[in-house]
Amino acid sequence: MTGSFIINNLAGLLIITSVLTIIVRKISSTIVMYSLQSLVLVMIMFAIGNYFATSELYSWAITAILTKVILVPLIVYLTYRKMKKAKIEGGVIPVPIIVILAALIMLACHFVVQPVELPLVSELKPVLAVSLGHFLIGLMCIISQRNILKQIFGYCLMENGSSLTLALLANRVPKLVEIGVTTDAIFAVVVMCYFARRIYCVLHTLDANKLNTLKG
Repeated sequence: MTGSFIINNLAGLLIITSVLTIIVRKISSTIVMYSLQSLVLVMIMFAIGNYFATSELYSWAITAILTKVILVPLIVYLTYRKMKKAKIEGGVIPVPIIVILAALIMLACHFVVQPVELPLVSELKPVLAVSLGHFLIGLMCIISQRNILKQIFGYCLMENGSSLTLALLANRVPKLVEIGVTTDAIFAVVVMCYFARRIYCVLHTLDANKLNTLKG
C-alpha cells in the first residue's frame, strides 16, 4: 500500500467517526467518539508526516494526542459529570437526514477540490475534500443539535477540519505555530464549558432551544 492510499483511507474513516460523534445519543458516547475521531486525525498527521518526510508534523501529532484525544474530552466529561441530570438527547434534524446531508456535503466537496491544481496534494485530493467537508459537518452538528455540549463538539469537529487542512498544506510551519494550532481548542472548550455550566445553573437545562427565556 502506498502512503497516499493509507492517508486517503484514514480520511474516509475520519468522516465516519465524525458523523458518529454527531448521531450517538448519549453525551458520554459522544465524548468517546470524539476522542476516537481525534485519534484518527493524529494517525493522519503521522501518515502525512511520513509521506512528505516532515518531522515537524510528528511533534504536531504528539501534541494533538495530549490536547484533542485526551484533554478536550476530559474537560467536557468533567463538565458533563456535574450536569448529568440535564439529559437532552436527540436534535432538531433526524439521524437519517444528518447522514444524508453529510454524504451530500462530502460529494459537493469532492467536486469543489477537483479543479485545484497543487502538486503538493495531487494524490491527496480526497483528504483535501475531507478537510473541507469536515469543517462543514462540524457546522452541521452545531445547527442540528439541541444539547449545548453536543454543539461544543461541533466546534471541535470544525477545528479538527481546519487542523487537517493545515497539516496537509502547511506541514512545515515552525513548531511553535503547530503547537498553537493543536492547543487553541483547549482554551475555547474551557470557555464554552464554563458558559454551559453557568447556563445550567441558571436554567437547569442544556437545551439550546430554552435559551430564548434569557430574552429581556
